[in-house]
Amino acid sequence: MMHMIKLCVGVATLEELESYRSERAHWWGADYGEDVHVHRTRTMPKRREEIEGQGSIYWVIAGVLRCRQPILRLAPAIDQNGLACCDIIMAPDLIRTVPRPKSAFQGWRYLDPKEAPPDLDGGDGRHSGGSVEIAEELARLGLL
Repeated sequence: MMHMIKLCVGVATLEELESYRSERAHWWGADYGEDVHVHRTRTMPKRREEIEGQGSIYWVIAGVLRCRQPILRLAPAIDQNGLACCDIIMAPDLIRTVPRPKSAFQGWRYLDPKEAPPDLDGGDGRHSGGSVEIAEELARLGLL
């Protein structure tokens, strides 16, 4: 299994990403159904088989890795200029992760599962019940 990590350019908060993600696929006429979120990128991942149906895309918002979305499929597509690209088709739910500062980078990168932050409510009760703001501060201090 392999994940992807991507900067969420032009989005300042997780709530802002949630508010417009359903509109985004319609910007280029993609139609993969109602219950998905689609992001278009220039290149098809070479490790496609390790990602599809197994990995997630981790979103960096305002310099902090804040959430992930399971990747359902990577679909070849053609952009408005006739160039090959890739549509990343994701489950609609944003899963909050333990916040982690992340410096800027171009495009997307692979993210090894061992380096991925755990979900904020990891199912073990360790992170549940606390506020996101407190979790972010603890992560910034290196205590979470």
